[in-house]
Amino acid sequence: MTAPGIARPTLYDRFVRPAIPESEVFEKPRTLVWGFIGLHIVYFLGLLPNIIAGTVEGDLPLYRRWAVAAETFGQWPGIQFEWVYPIGAILPISISNVAGPQFYQLLWFVLIAALNAASIVVLSDRGRSRRGILASWWWLGILTLLSPVALLRLEGITAPLVIIALVLIARRPIIASALLALATWIKVWPAAIFLAILGAFPRRRIAIATGAAFSIGVAAIVWALGGLQYLLGFAQMQTSRGLQLEAPVTTPWLWLAIFDRPGSHIINNTAIATREVVGPYDHLAVALMTPALALAVVGVLALVVWAKHRGAETQKLLLVASLALATTLVVFNKVGSPQYMLWLAPIIAVGITQGWRAWRTPALLMVAISVLTTFVFPILYMPLIAGDPGVALLLTGRNALVVVLLGWAVRELIYLGARAAGAEPRFERRARLREERSAGIAV
Repeated sequence: MTAPGIARPTLYDRFVRPAIPESEVFEKPRTLVWGFIGLHIVYFLGLLPNIIAGTVEGDLPLYRRWAVAAETFGQWPGIQFEWVYPIGAILPISISNVAGPQFYQLLWFVLIAALNAASIVVLSDRGRSRRGILASWWWLGILTLLSPVALLRLEGITAPLVIIALVLIARRPIIASALLALATWIKVWPAAIFLAILGAFPRRRIAIATGAAFSIGVAAIVWALGGLQYLLGFAQMQTSRGLQLEAPVTTPWLWLAIFDRPGSHIINNTAIATREVVGPYDHLAVALMTPALALAVVGVLALVVWAKHRGAETQKLLLVASLALATTLVVFNKVGSPQYMLWLAPIIAVGITQGWRAWRTPALLMVAISVLTTFVFPILYMPLIAGDPGVALLLTGRNALVVVLLGWAVRELIYLGARAAGAEPRFERRARLREERSAGIAV
């Protein structure tokens, strides 16, 4: 007999609930540790043939060539000649060659695994945060989906650095800003987070001063080595590029090439080892995209400053601003590559630590984006450059989802500012009312 005042157990309580221990298992820090180890063992086994043979995959052949030329012949990129990457990229590229070219793949993997481990430790607060553990599992899933680029390109270095920096920025702004500066001098994209800090972070002066001091130190080292004239050469090389195959803005020209319109082609730019698309008025797009990108960044940053002045909550504003600015760099960029998706995922991973419900939409969008990205490259990349319309449709869908993600981030900026000012945006009110009606709440 059930005691008075105590509800009678339902069938769900008796039979279903005890059969769902999995969620609790996956919330345990030990399970996360084993999940991380198991995943990286799979990565290691996948790379084992290369490690044994002394060969390399992905972009690593190019990285190893630069490292060997630098350490053997003194031909340091970014110092002796203009380079496509910021000078900090030479650090992971050279470190992976300290045991010689034969072990390059192994040391690169060890470096990536160590940084991934550090990001999981910080993201989960050493296993003490339930939300952090959920975010860590999501991050491991994204690393799996994007493993062809997460393991074999420089974004595999910068992404975990950005996660650590975003988690630490409120408590350890100097350390976080130094990590962001390091990541920015490896690949430029973390500069978007510095812009978000400029617009949203109360202790922006500490962050900007730390980043500036770090950059001055980098410039001083390059000057002492005689390469100051090449310090910003990577920016010039990026602005002079054409419409890259996978960039969202290239989509109309991609379809013109697939439909074999006159003058429209997918070409191989052998100078920088990438695929580009040419077609009618492509020179106008090439000329306009850099100023369009600058204007878009300024527009998003203005929204961030507006929301901050309205009193938006700092931590969420900083993360949404970072996502909006990073996604803007992808959407309005004439250059596009699969590794660019690793500009977005680290920010969402940290966002999930603020609550799954608030970040569910970008998290699920990012999963779909990652799946489509890996299908396009490397699985179906050769049919794509041959003009296969089915693969082009997958790429178009991926690019459309990235635009949707940007729309979500911009909408959240508007919502954060309006809510802080006490005015609920109409679209947010409609969504809330629909949820309340579906839940049976009278309004």
